[in-house]
Amino acid sequence: MNGPRFPGVLGQLGAQQPGVRQNPITLSGGGLGTANGHQPKWVKVLDKDRCIGCHACTTACKSENDVPLEVTRTFVKYVDVGYWPQVRRAFQVTRCNQCEDAPCVAACPTSAMFKRPDGIVDFDKSICIGCKACIAACPYDAIFINPDDHSAEKCNFCAHRLEMGLEPACVVVCPTEAVLVGDINDPTSKVASIVDRDPVAVRRPEKMTGPTVFYKGATQATLDPLAARRPSGDTYMWSEKHSGRGLVNSGHPERYNSSAAAVVSYDINHTAPWDWRVSLYTWTKGVAAGAYLIPLLLILVGAIETSSQLWRWVAPLTGMAGLAATGGLLIWDLEHPQRFYMIFTRPQWRSWLVRGGVIITGYGAVLSIHLLFSLLDAAPTPALAVVGAPLAVLTAVYTAYLFAQSTARDLWQSSLLAPHLVVQPLLLGASVALLFDVLGDGEATGALQLIVALAAIVHLLTTWGEVTLAHHTEHARLAAWEMVRGSYAWFFWVGAALVGLGVGAAGVGPLGGLLAAAGLLAYEHAYVQAGQAVPLA
Repeated sequence: MNGPRFPGVLGQLGAQQPGVRQNPITLSGGGLGTANGHQPKWVKVLDKDRCIGCHACTTACKSENDVPLEVTRTFVKYVDVGYWPQVRRAFQVTRCNQCEDAPCVAACPTSAMFKRPDGIVDFDKSICIGCKACIAACPYDAIFINPDDHSAEKCNFCAHRLEMGLEPACVVVCPTEAVLVGDINDPTSKVASIVDRDPVAVRRPEKMTGPTVFYKGATQATLDPLAARRPSGDTYMWSEKHSGRGLVNSGHPERYNSSAAAVVSYDINHTAPWDWRVSLYTWTKGVAAGAYLIPLLLILVGAIETSSQLWRWVAPLTGMAGLAATGGLLIWDLEHPQRFYMIFTRPQWRSWLVRGGVIITGYGAVLSIHLLFSLLDAAPTPALAVVGAPLAVLTAVYTAYLFAQSTARDLWQSSLLAPHLVVQPLLLGASVALLFDVLGDGEATGALQLIVALAAIVHLLTTWGEVTLAHHTEHARLAAWEMVRGSYAWFFWVGAALVGLGVGAAGVGPLGGLLAAAGLLAYEHAYVQAGQAVPLA
């Protein structure tokens, strides 16, 4: 479509149709506008009793907002409920829920996702770095990366149309008035009448995000992404069903939590936001933190002196190499790697990506000072560890808070994650130090072998706890199932076996440490990817 986008073809056609509200001053009783100077609060009502599953909203949204074919701001899921001949089809229109307490806004490191005074959660593509933290945080699977401009995007109620007094494109084209947008603060608006008087539901209320998209007449089989069975094979009712590692579809072929006979007959898959690079980043970050903590621990217990090569050279060089690999992976994973500096130039301080960036920078500065002392042939004073040790621990642990900010991923909300992330750098740091110690004078071999064995055992026990302790949501239980028995079971069990072998081989030079470090890498991949393998929409 060529020519000006706003108000767009749909806007021009809508303005010519009788009954389409246009003037925000004189027609505010319909819910569009700021009559009498009051600030509107936009909400949406999706009436499932009226929806016929025609996809007009999807195509209108694509046309109005130039959304590429392979992604959608809104789509319609089909679920068939019952047994033939008593079967009915239920539809769910899925889109951004415009949350009062939007997790995507809190997670975005540059405020590219932001909340407007009128309640709309909007986005600014010019400052999006493509970190995908907003996608990981969204409990509704409503955000995607636009493949054309590589920026995060979602439904924003067609804010540009509302500002002109026009209804959103999806509202204009819906043939049954199943999609309504209006001002909840205006008691005469249709949406206010429905929300205040009729039974309505929201998706995933347990997330406490305060959704302002309300479903009227919706069934649990559509609202709950795990309530219906996913059909086997590679097709839905009339479309291909793409599946596999990294692709998430509604439902599950074996584990679903509805007693009703419900099967998903049409859905759109979504890609997990964070791939193997994030899995590897958690491992390299553990190496960076452990490289400093282990020599410091050996000094504190009297196993080595401050003049030791492990303290003077291995700690700063290995730590800086681990941080360099970590930073490279994080930047590589960005859709706009050239904008990574915006984390520091326009930080949104609630984001743990920003806080983590500051922590890593501070830790890198300590390691640089440490290395400078060594280059000047002066043993780095342990007093530097008063700053370095907390920063090393925070470098290892902040990922637990970053993952916890990913509200959508219930597996990552575990209370064991933070202590587990303290144990992992001890295992990795001891493994690296053991390798260099054996190649050197072997002054701390025995102590390092003991640390490797103990840290590996604690890692296995913590892993066992994360898998077997009660999970309070079906999403967390299914993610744990995917890790132990599902798509990522191979990585999980190979990782556990390698760590177990590392315990047994801890006394055989550096072999035990290398095996345990490799096993921990496999586990990290299983944990990070399984947490994203559960359908959200």
